[in-house]
Amino acid sequence: MASSIQILSSANSSQVECTCKDYGLTTAEFNELHKRSVDAKSTAYCPYSQFRVGAGIMSVDGAYYSGANVENAAYPVGTCAERVAFGKGVTEGHLKFKAVAVATDISPPASPCGMCRQFIREFCDLSIPIIMFDKNDDFIVRRLEELLPLSFGPEALPPPGPRTS
Repeated sequence: MASSIQILSSANSSQVECTCKDYGLTTAEFNELHKRSVDAKSTAYCPYSQFRVGAGIMSVDGAYYSGANVENAAYPVGTCAERVAFGKGVTEGHLKFKAVAVATDISPPASPCGMCRQFIREFCDLSIPIIMFDKNDDFIVRRLEELLPLSFGPEALPPPGPRTS
């Protein structure tokens, strides 16, 4: 039997406060992630699908990065909003993150795709909250471990060593 999903309202301060308490965020951090993910949607390049996605992420030391999806006529080479945001953060020297937010123009909220979940896993603990906002600013939150069960990350691979021929 499928579990029921409780959709929360970002306009309900008690729901936001409870969410922040449960996931180790301040309301200011939550609000900034919300704003960045929603604002990033306006920069999406999605002429083929018309499906705008914005992402906002926060590093463990409080730096924020945003990204939007970028499509391409050769569909497989498009880039998701989450990977754009992480690419910005990683290239600025941030390799560990505290929270991820994504926003779309549909309801109920949409989760990151499978490829993005694995990409997020590279730089985040399994306990990181993924906040997903819909077109009405309602949201759900899941930890990465709920969205990507039985995952593997960099710690599961052998340490890098010299290349052998």
